[in-house]
Amino acid sequence: MTQKCKNARSNEYATRSDFCHVYLEQMNSLYLLSLLLTADPQMAEDCFLSGFDDSVRNNSVFKESARLWARRTIILHAIRLLCPRPNDENESNEASLSPLNENVPAEVQAFPNFARIVGLNSFERFVFVMSILEKYSAQECSLLLGCFRRDVISARTAAIRNLAGVVIAPETQPERDVIAFAGGDCATR
Repeated sequence: MTQKCKNARSNEYATRSDFCHVYLEQMNSLYLLSLLLTADPQMAEDCFLSGFDDSVRNNSVFKESARLWARRTIILHAIRLLCPRPNDENESNEASLSPLNENVPAEVQAFPNFARIVGLNSFERFVFVMSILEKYSAQECSLLLGCFRRDVISARTAAIRNLAGVVIAPETQPERDVIAFAGGDCATR
């Protein structure tokens, strides 16, 4: 195949048929993404369907980027639907410390790892899914979520700690803990 032919292929735009194929092929993965972001089966379905509708109507996406565009469209719809904000005072991660709580949809209760993600507060959940699972940079997360990079970094750290079951009080001094664990005495150091 010639270079000219390769370049022509890479410049093809995705068609409705291409997006239909992507959504059929990756239906479970795309719905799971919607469910992890929204933490609600009905909102996840709405988000999935809206993402599909936007994808098939969009004519300006390169064919080789159709899969990424489908995932990004679902993320954007979930952001618009829930408007996750840092330091939302109405939400707490108290419930997320128990692996299965009453706020977790039945669809994910059989999967403890997913249940813990869904149990996070909405901002931490969005940051975790976008930055860890979808591999968006902190900068890109902050732009899409309309917040500062430090908010994204802080939420990612908090989400990882909550998912690991480790809650460290802000006043804890990790160096002192490590020295104590190692059998040393902090006063002698």
